[in-house]
Parts: sequence; structure tokens; C-alpha cells
Amino acid sequence: MKEQQQVTIHTEYIQIDQLLKLEGIIETGGQIKSFIEEGILTLNGQVVTEKRKKCRIGDVISCEGLDVDLVITQEEA
Repeated sequence: MKEQQQVTIHTEYIQIDQLLKLEGIIETGGQIKSFIEEGILTLNGQVVTEKRKKCRIGDVISCEGLDVDLVITQEEA
């Protein structure tokens, strides 16, 4: 089982391409295209087919080749 890394967001959702840039997994939004074409990116166990897929609180993002899963959490007030 992969280690889970929490990613805190301040809004209702974050687009998956923005999330991967924020976490330093990709450098540009265009790089997500190859992740999608290769089918190596999943959101809650489902293969991602949209480069701007919305990730919400509690979602888990996995990418083949990464040692961690990203878990979306909400900033505490």
C-alpha cells in the first residue's frame, strides 16, 4: 500500500492539472496529457480521462510510478 500525502485546499475543488503542478509532479498543464493518454492517473480508483477533472475534499489521486497517493483535505478554520 502506498503512503498517503495530504494536500490541503482552500476552495470547494481543485482541477487535477493544477493539483499536480502544485505538488511538483508536473511542470506544465500540458504534461498531464501524456498521463491521461497512458492511463496512469486515477481519481478514487477510476482512470482519469479529463485534464481538468475536479478533485474534491476526500478524493484520492494515484499515479503509476509515484510512491504516494494524494488525498485532498480542507483547510481548517
